[in-house]
Amino acid sequence: REKQTVPTAAQVKALIRSHAEGDEERFYSVALQVAAEAARQGHGRFAQELREVLDSARSHPARSDPEQRARPVPMVQPRGELAGLFTAAYSKTRLADMALDVDTRGRLERVLTEQRQRSQLQSHGLHPQRKLLLVGPPGTGKTMTASALAGELSLPLFAIQLHTLITKYLGETAAKLRLIFDAIRETRAVYLFDEFDALGTDRDSRNEVGEIRRVLNSFLQFLEHDDSDSLIVAATNYPTSLDRALMRRFDAVIRYTLPEKDVALEVLKNRLGLLKTAKVKWSTVQKAAADLSHAEIARACESAAKLAILSHRTHIETTELVQALNERRSAQG
Repeated sequence: REKQTVPTAAQVKALIRSHAEGDEERFYSVALQVAAEAARQGHGRFAQELREVLDSARSHPARSDPEQRARPVPMVQPRGELAGLFTAAYSKTRLADMALDVDTRGRLERVLTEQRQRSQLQSHGLHPQRKLLLVGPPGTGKTMTASALAGELSLPLFAIQLHTLITKYLGETAAKLRLIFDAIRETRAVYLFDEFDALGTDRDSRNEVGEIRRVLNSFLQFLEHDDSDSLIVAATNYPTSLDRALMRRFDAVIRYTLPEKDVALEVLKNRLGLLKTAKVKWSTVQKAAADLSHAEIARACESAAKLAILSHRTHIETTELVQALNERRSAQG
């Protein structure tokens, strides 16, 4: 007979909060995490029954007052000159889906709290954090953070395509930037400038041509004068190459690092949630995962999981998981 599984305190609070706010997507996301955790603990029957209940609930229209439920902003597909500058999507990612250290998670939760209660702040002459600079090594969750913010706030996610934004023609890039900031003002969404160092390079660098300096100056002016309700998220792997003036224009600079042991363990268990891991020697696996990014650990888990499935097994072996992690390390060079 299976023992009863109990959601964590954080999951219970998240379930109650999302229900109170009418955020159905977030409610289902947390409930699915409870199911995944139950599966990891060996409560397969409970996990399957919970998933069936959730699937049944989602297949029926909600009976509550539709005015009380959170509604996403209608998706506005970029057209005309904007079509080549953005990719647009709705994100299902939630902050609870991410393995983060306590400080980073706390800072992002603060951003979400201020956004959800922005009217209250604005009534007192204050403004919520909405211009964020995310810095840190590749694969540590910066891009996923933008998706999580969009998912939590039920906003569209617009990713700016910097390779089409930056051109060799004098003045053309600045003109495109103006179009982007016009869109930021007109359509509330999360706007992601990934690989931001391509745009925000230090103006004093001897290797930078005059056009890039002019583009950066334009960006700084647009960013400083932007007073929209949208979130602007810039992410870079190379913070030391950024112009110092940029730091002052952002409401918050959030630094991402390679995962510590406890965070790495969380990534491992989350990614292997649908397979049995009772026999895995986690201390051995944690050593193999040292100095790997969140993304590399996730890819190693996927590789080990596929090997288990193709071998017609429902459990993961320590040796194959360690091997997958070592292969990811070798691939890094």
